[in-house]
Amino acid sequence: MNRPAHAWRALRHRNFKLYFLGQGTSLIGNWMTRLATTWLVYHLTHSALLLGIVSFAGQIVSFILGPFAGVWVERLNRRKLLVWTQAAAAVQSLALAGLTLAQVITLREIIALTALQGLINAFDMPARQSFLVQMVDDRNDLSNAIAINSSMGNGARLVGPAIAGLVMGAFGEGWCFLMDGLSYFAVIASLLMMRIRTEESRRHSAGMLAQMREGWDYVRTFRPIRTILLLFSLISLMGYPYGVLLPIFAAQVLHGGAATLGWLTGASGIGALVSALSLAVRKSVVGLARMLQVAAAMLGGALILFGLSHTLWLSLVLMVFAGFGLMQGAAASNTIIQSLVPEGKRARAMSYYTMAFFGAAPFGSLLAGALAHRFGAPHTVILTGLFCIAGSLWFRLELPKIGAIMRPIYEQAGLLV
Repeated sequence: MNRPAHAWRALRHRNFKLYFLGQGTSLIGNWMTRLATTWLVYHLTHSALLLGIVSFAGQIVSFILGPFAGVWVERLNRRKLLVWTQAAAAVQSLALAGLTLAQVITLREIIALTALQGLINAFDMPARQSFLVQMVDDRNDLSNAIAINSSMGNGARLVGPAIAGLVMGAFGEGWCFLMDGLSYFAVIASLLMMRIRTEESRRHSAGMLAQMREGWDYVRTFRPIRTILLLFSLISLMGYPYGVLLPIFAAQVLHGGAATLGWLTGASGIGALVSALSLAVRKSVVGLARMLQVAAAMLGGALILFGLSHTLWLSLVLMVFAGFGLMQGAAASNTIIQSLVPEGKRARAMSYYTMAFFGAAPFGSLLAGALAHRFGAPHTVILTGLFCIAGSLWFRLELPKIGAIMRPIYEQAGLLV
């Protein structure tokens, strides 16, 4: 089998192909909304602190509800749950569009609707991640499906901001929200067209609190997953929030506007897309843990240099490396965890992956906003970059220990080829 066919092998599964088409359309709209929201908040407030607060409002809800959501996802039909979460997200985006186009939106409505999206994401993300295994009939194609899923998200991360920059410049932020709201119908249609084996809904004798405790004990005591989640949490806390500060870099450091913000976000998307494609062509999950350590170091180094840059072309190049490091860290963590966790604990384990992102990222956004308000955005990203490099060094010391535990699991699963 040639390499390109190998890289896209998960698309031979009908359900995953439908998901790829529907979700790919919706994710472009999602990234348009992300960019438009940050620019709208900055346009209304010109405050780094309030940019952080808005991001915090959306992510803290997902963090709080994460353990409960993981248990509920394992008890529910995941396809039906995803249909409902996508419908709710469409309503949220259309409400945001209506208020913005009517020119009556205020910071209060933005925070409330962002928090509503966080509530939706608390259930949507673990359901989506654990649903991947049901869309791919051959378990050997699961890691490829995860990589393609990441590629799809980051292709949208490249295309969405570019479109959003043009749309905002010509028509305003409201049209970005409207296009996002309509794009959710593509996902809903793809989910309804799937043919899924009816095996999701299970009866559990244990209560919700007992299941939550079981999931927590598993994540806490199994060293590979615990170590990976700790590094991913650090990346989310210190590495991810640079995106919150990009409007400030675009306007104040690089002296541009919405188009400059679109270029910076798009450059980060290029790096993330290359990262996801590099994972798609991998034939095995073996070696991903070392790539996770490299990714954290690359992200930290790129952020330090980005904080020192005052030139657009150099900042764009550094955003490519930052996007690569961030996505490599997120996707590699996802793939390793899914390759190790047993099916009966999959949704709960992925809920903690969701929490590692939605728990650390909101505090990171709030911290980044507060530090940027006090010391400036450039000094803030330099500091966060240093923390990412420190996390990479710590993970390097842990690699031999977790590798010794992971190897027998991979041998039993036949992944050491």
